[in-house]
Amino acid sequence: MTPEQQAEEQLRQKYEALRQEQVIYFDFDKATVESKYADLLRAHAEFLVKNPSVKVLIEGHADERGTREYNVALSEKRAKSVQNLISLQGANGNQSEVVGFGEEKPASMGHDDQSWQLNRRVEIVYPAH
Repeated sequence: MTPEQQAEEQLRQKYEALRQEQVIYFDFDKATVESKYADLLRAHAEFLVKNPSVKVLIEGHADERGTREYNVALSEKRAKSVQNLISLQGANGNQSEVVGFGEEKPASMGHDDQSWQLNRRVEIVYPAH
């Protein structure tokens, strides 16, 4: 294997490992994706570009603080931020669907800072075939 092929294979393996990570976390009351998720989103976008028949569901979530209506809107805004960044990386907009669940599907049932942090998230879901 040539050095170029080795480098390409290492990059492919890195992206494959990153693609297994499907959760992006957000700060309180924010819908801005932090730069630390750039490689993760690039990996998902690259996968979608190479697999144009694959569809993905981008689920936005919020913690329990705030009204139901506000949390649904915020969670949808978070999901759209992720969708936009994946599209900017070349994925077709028709490959993704956004849904905002608000506080309806918590990852953690606690009522403390740690639980709220886990609930402020977007999940990238690849439907089973």
